[in-house]
Amino acid sequence: MSTTSLNSDFAPQGVTMARELSGANISRKAVAAAVAGNALEFYDFVIYAYFAVYIGKTFFPVEGEFGSLLAAVAAFGVGFFTRPLGGVLIGAFADKAGRKPAMILTVVLITVGTLGLAATPSYASIGIAAPIIVVACRLLQGLALGGEVGPATALLIEAAPRGRRGFYSSWQIASQGLAVAVGGIFGVILSLILSPQDLAAWGWRVPFLVSLLLVPIAVYIRRSLPETHGGETERSGAAIVGSVFSRYSRVLILGVLATAATAVASQVGNYMVTYAVQVLKLPAALAQASVLMGGVMTFAFALVGGVLCDRLGRRTVNMLPRVALMLLIVPLFMWLAGAPGAATLLTVTAILAALTAMFGTAGLVQVPELLPIAVRSTGLSLVYAIGTSLFGGTTQFVVTWLLAVTHDPMAPAWYVVVMCAVSTLAMWMLPETRDVDVNR
Repeated sequence: MSTTSLNSDFAPQGVTMARELSGANISRKAVAAAVAGNALEFYDFVIYAYFAVYIGKTFFPVEGEFGSLLAAVAAFGVGFFTRPLGGVLIGAFADKAGRKPAMILTVVLITVGTLGLAATPSYASIGIAAPIIVVACRLLQGLALGGEVGPATALLIEAAPRGRRGFYSSWQIASQGLAVAVGGIFGVILSLILSPQDLAAWGWRVPFLVSLLLVPIAVYIRRSLPETHGGETERSGAAIVGSVFSRYSRVLILGVLATAATAVASQVGNYMVTYAVQVLKLPAALAQASVLMGGVMTFAFALVGGVLCDRLGRRTVNMLPRVALMLLIVPLFMWLAGAPGAATLLTVTAILAALTAMFGTAGLVQVPELLPIAVRSTGLSLVYAIGTSLFGGTTQFVVTWLLAVTHDPMAPAWYVVVMCAVSTLAMWMLPETRDVDVNR
């Protein structure tokens, strides 16, 4: 199947709109609006990981050194398993009704989940209802994020000027880095100004509550977004999803496998706070500083990756950083385990985040460019949601379990190596897409 062929069975409505917007060059304000909403949603989702130690003690009173932590990261992983459902429902909604209404819906859904996490009393106060509510909130957040990436990335790609799709779509990953950095700032500040007792008792709730104040702004700015796809009024959501599975199964399978390294490496990066405190026995403030470093590097190198995608092509930026991470991650973790401290922790986190951001950006533009506009949101949503669910959603639990069983501080690194090998092979099998017509 040619990546540039026009599929006649897809309704042409919305193609003209996308071409007009692309020719007009989407405004910087509109890009900022898409990025701001996306950053807020990912912030709400990932700050759970940064405070997993305290959340585990609050809601999951399991005995043993790793008991409550395992329960907490398992609940974190649960949020990934509703992502495919969100990808199907919200992705198809974006292909049928347009990108903008789908992106407003995801903000509303993740807000409800965040409110539940922030307001739920502890296990000591309400018993078994506490972990049940927490898991339900994580499921809702996962549903929202499963449907967020497809419409947001599709909009950026479809409205980007010719020759700059890599850079414009890189803001999707860059906004996630921004979310990580802001979460890291909160983590450092709270770790410095609160005692460990206060941080465990109530301090971890503060970042969740702050995000709720920004929701009205996120909804407002998303209402100002341009629309790049008029929708598929003659096709049901089920028909759109069926088209993706029947006609683009190869792209789905390879895309999911290619996402494995991005999902696992990014979650290992998020796990560095827990790893630093639980395994390396480093201070909480330093551990949270690693999150800030990871967020800053993700933001910067996602944009670098986007620029290089436009200049060198998607495949080059997809392959080289993956291979580099596969070769470097074990020596880096050996260095960190042998000399735990600020310099080693921040350096390892920076390299991990930079390389992951570069190939993550390349993958996030190459996969949707292989799909026609009529099913692009659904297809990308499914690739991203399934990939992050199967691999990213299980990473923190798998790594914690490996550490508990083997007591080997190299466990996270070896897991990244395996996933990088798998995803590199999958990405090698996908064609170059820099010059395809995305408005087909």
